[in-house]
Amino acid sequence: MKAIVYKKFGPPEVLHLQEVAKPIPKANEVLIKIYATTVVKEDPDMRASPGFNGFLKPRNPILGQELAGEIEAIGRDVTRFKPGDQVFGFDMFGTYAEYKCMPEKGALAIKPTNISYEEAASVPNGALTALPFLRDKGTIQSGQTVLIYGTSGSVGAAAVQLTKNYGAEATGVCSTANLEWVKSLGADQVIDYTQENFTENGKTYDIIFDTVGKRSFSECKGSLSDEGIYLTTVPTPVIMLQALWPAKRGSKKVKFVAAGLRPAREKIRDLVFLTELIEAGKMKAVIDRCYLLEQMAEAHSYVEQGHKKGNVVITVDHHAKI
Repeated sequence: MKAIVYKKFGPPEVLHLQEVAKPIPKANEVLIKIYATTVVKEDPDMRASPGFNGFLKPRNPILGQELAGEIEAIGRDVTRFKPGDQVFGFDMFGTYAEYKCMPEKGALAIKPTNISYEEAASVPNGALTALPFLRDKGTIQSGQTVLIYGTSGSVGAAAVQLTKNYGAEATGVCSTANLEWVKSLGADQVIDYTQENFTENGKTYDIIFDTVGKRSFSECKGSLSDEGIYLTTVPTPVIMLQALWPAKRGSKKVKFVAAGLRPAREKIRDLVFLTELIEAGKMKAVIDRCYLLEQMAEAHSYVEQGHKKGNVVITVDHHAKI
């Protein structure tokens, strides 16, 4: 099968299209023919330098976290899926390829019927992060006010839509170029951070969700309501200490969740929930650009510029059924 492989850390050019062995599912695994994947913002980081994916060389030579495709074969013990099922899901590595094996109990679910494989592949990463932050840590409620900083990324775009689905008021913070686009996602108000500092406008919010790790709790504290909650996807050591000892700061709280490390059963539950929203027309996939598998280096170059709107999708199979 074809896959994008890298054997050393470096610029996008270290990514190469290669023929590698097609995986064979174990007894508890499914073999997925991948039709689409994505480039999330963490992928260029893992490609560029040592860290989460090894130090001397990449521990996992095939990157890629999101996928949408079709079950081609199943192991003898699998009961949750059958060949021909159209699925979408999330794993930490290995989706930059034509095939991938996953445990049947992995973060995988039946794909929404009303969207394409490209659209389905773009959903998990951002939404599986935004949902536990807002629902579980933010305990979002109807009628609340929520400010989302960094609404043009995949997490922010999902957060705006989820906020509205919970009946809360969404204020998005983004650059000038993305104001109208964020409004189209359903934001009630938008703030251009190049023209206005939301911490100085005198307004308060029940939840401030920094999806890009640009604003600290100290900066945001004055813009929180008395029982307000500050959420961030980028926990600094200070943030972690503030989350552990909330009593020292009064009733305003700092919260963080390692969304990617949650148990697969929780991610499955959320994928099913997201499918219901999408099929009901209450949430949409957000795609900035699409590239072919062999254009992966170009896609990485674009993503690491930090200006993508929503998701960057990779078409793996040109003949995918919708």
